[in-house]
Amino acid sequence: MRTNIKLTAVAAATAALALGLSACGTSSDPGATSGSDGKTDASKPLLVAASPVPHADILEFVKKNLAAKEGLKLEVKEFTDYVLPNTATENGEVDANFFQHKPYLDDFNKKNGTHIVPVVNVHLEPLGLYSNKVKDLKDLKPGQTLAIPNDTTNEGRALHLLAENGVITLKDGAASDANLSAIKDAKGLKFKELEAATLPRALNDVDAAVINGNYALEADLKPAQDALALEKAEGNPYANFLAVKEGNEKDPRVLKLAKLLNSPEVKKYIDDTYDGSVVPAFGKVG
Repeated sequence: MRTNIKLTAVAAATAALALGLSACGTSSDPGATSGSDGKTDASKPLLVAASPVPHADILEFVKKNLAAKEGLKLEVKEFTDYVLPNTATENGEVDANFFQHKPYLDDFNKKNGTHIVPVVNVHLEPLGLYSNKVKDLKDLKPGQTLAIPNDTTNEGRALHLLAENGVITLKDGAASDANLSAIKDAKGLKFKELEAATLPRALNDVDAAVINGNYALEADLKPAQDALALEKAEGNPYANFLAVKEGNEKDPRVLKLAKLLNSPEVKKYIDDTYDGSVVPAFGKVG
């Protein structure tokens, strides 16, 4: 059972997400980790925002099995969306986050004027196409509806996955941030753009949906087994990483966590726990 601290949705700008985040109290004072001299107090807990699966699970493994040996006090706040972890990191509610890939972060920083930077890659969650109604790609027919993520980077990523598997055809030169206007031939299929976290719940309302790996795992889908189409890990630019607000990269607590997240123990945990549905992104270790 997780003991992670849940975050109440506090930002009015993101209230439309209506994701019903829950909370059990902890201090979120942005200055709680600084001493009177303005320097980071390395004895303070490092508070990390994370998606529940697999990010928070990986952090809990580190907390329970590795952190004490490094003298690291680690705490986790779970978020179930892709906006609040970055805004909380930017405004100092948390010290770091672990939930996203570089194309998403670049787009987020550009659109929101935030200053979040990656620290170390940890894992890849292959994006997959899932369905409760068809068993094979060849069973998709004109007139059926596919749901895809509506955020810029994951929408383009989803469209490229569909194109690579012959479901649709994209226009020449379609970029990684392609949207529906980049589709050259939809082959009669219709598309519904939805917030990424809601896609597993939409599976019964559409014929198929492209779902991010963490949300697939939360919905008890097994990407390596259940996906009609799944991203390849080799050469994939969508590795998920530990991130902080610019200027905090050398926080000694962050450096300790980065080291542990790239350890042989974490690599083994990922391999043993997720059976190919989550893949280490830091190469061979140990």
